[in-house]
Amino acid sequence: MVVGPARRRSGQSMKDAANESNLQAGLKDWIGLAVLALPALLVSIDVSVMILALPHIGVSLGADSAQQLWIMDIYGFMLSGFLITMGTLGDQIGRRKLLMIGGAAFGTASVLAAFSGSPGMLIAARALLGIAGATVSPSTLALISNMFRNHKQRSLAIGIWFMCSMGGMALGPVVGGAMLEHFPWGSVFLLGVPVMALLLLTAPLLLPEYRAPASGRLDMTSVVLSLCAILPAIYGLKEVAKQGLQSMPILAVTAGVAFGAMFVRRQRRLANPLLDLRLFANSAFRAALGGMFGITLTGASMLFVAQYLQFVQGMSPLQTALWMLPGVVASMAGMLLSPLIARRIRPSLLIGAGLAVSTAGCILLSQVGSVYGLAILVIGYILFNVGAAPFPSLSSDLIIGSAPPEKAGSAASLLQTSGEFAFALGIAVLGSLGTYIYRYQVTGIIPGDMPASAAWASRESLAGAISAAKSLPDPTRTALLHGAREAFTGGMHVVALLSGGIMIGIAILVVTKLRHVRPIGQNTIGETTLDMEMKSI
Repeated sequence: MVVGPARRRSGQSMKDAANESNLQAGLKDWIGLAVLALPALLVSIDVSVMILALPHIGVSLGADSAQQLWIMDIYGFMLSGFLITMGTLGDQIGRRKLLMIGGAAFGTASVLAAFSGSPGMLIAARALLGIAGATVSPSTLALISNMFRNHKQRSLAIGIWFMCSMGGMALGPVVGGAMLEHFPWGSVFLLGVPVMALLLLTAPLLLPEYRAPASGRLDMTSVVLSLCAILPAIYGLKEVAKQGLQSMPILAVTAGVAFGAMFVRRQRRLANPLLDLRLFANSAFRAALGGMFGITLTGASMLFVAQYLQFVQGMSPLQTALWMLPGVVASMAGMLLSPLIARRIRPSLLIGAGLAVSTAGCILLSQVGSVYGLAILVIGYILFNVGAAPFPSLSSDLIIGSAPPEKAGSAASLLQTSGEFAFALGIAVLGSLGTYIYRYQVTGIIPGDMPASAAWASRESLAGAISAAKSLPDPTRTALLHGAREAFTGGMHVVALLSGGIMIGIAILVVTKLRHVRPIGQNTIGETTLDMEMKSI
């Protein structure tokens, strides 16, 4: 008996449906996702809450300006430097095991930070927090790929994880501001202790263990080379954003690039590399990672919006956080809904349409002025965030899903490290461009009879102009503040327009390179993104 094509397709569909049902995650997995989302929420809170806590720390510990910068920055340096190492280490020794070790270290370092008696002790505790935090993102994303084998469920789980991570950035200033009003500054660090305690208690019961079946030993030379590449590069980019194109930051970036080339050359020779460069053979992986890099570059716009609210509108840090909250909530909603919408339309079309909305938000931000400035800014920031939201959620699923199971931790760490580089580069390039425009415009409005120190401070930044204006007589003060705020707003306009241009470029990249990726859940069971790509060639 000859079986026709329609019957064969029907039989295959029934088989796929049965396989799909077997891959469905259960209640235990969804509860486990909540356990994984809490550390991600905490790590992002820890970054944003320090902005409010730093002045209190400086007064309490007597930290000078250099020590305060290290207290603020050392966490990000260590986090960036150890992400790749921790992602691969989790694949080798066990992802749940590494997450629990990192959770215990994070809780311990949080207590040390909370009760630090000197700036040096706090800097050391923050460094340990960064190293421990580097275990969280790659381990949790890799474990999500183990727990949620069904593509629809995995994409939704990653969307929920990103929503919680984004929520931490929004909650940090609000929670931190409330706590600092009633408790000492050390209380903001103690937030991590109960969360990590809950992780340690529930992880053995709710989270599966996964260890790559044929993992080799960790190559320590590669670890050292990765640190020598990432740490100087991140440091140099941050210093360029603060100081401009000075010799020391440029030298640091150059050294990072040189060590990075040595790192890549070594990875190509190793049988078990720290970073498997074969992941880049997949064009979908490259396009998703490159697009994420571009999206994160535009993060500098967020800092300009925050400074506009504080220094132009005169809001407190807590008020600033509350006015930015609608945009963050819109981003969280977009990250949660995108995997559901992408079940009906191709991800490339959803991402492209979203980036068009985000570009419209950038155009609105470029029109912020003295009239209706706050209303246009809030609406523009909402559009900017909600339009960009589909990409992090869907591209992360593409990146993790296109990697072999034994390399999921490495792929996740590469995603996070790329984000850290992109954000630092965005601040260095876009931030420096905005600063240059501010200085160019403000120079022409500084009164000639103004003291030299006040004139220098006014040229450096809007915050410096506001501080300098306090000692000036009224007509001069009013003229300086008005001109400085106009100059800052002009810089923000250029950054917003350039961010919109980046969004358009990413949209073109995504629509052309990821057009073959089908709606979520419409792939044949067991068919990966790489399989589909090979079929389309």
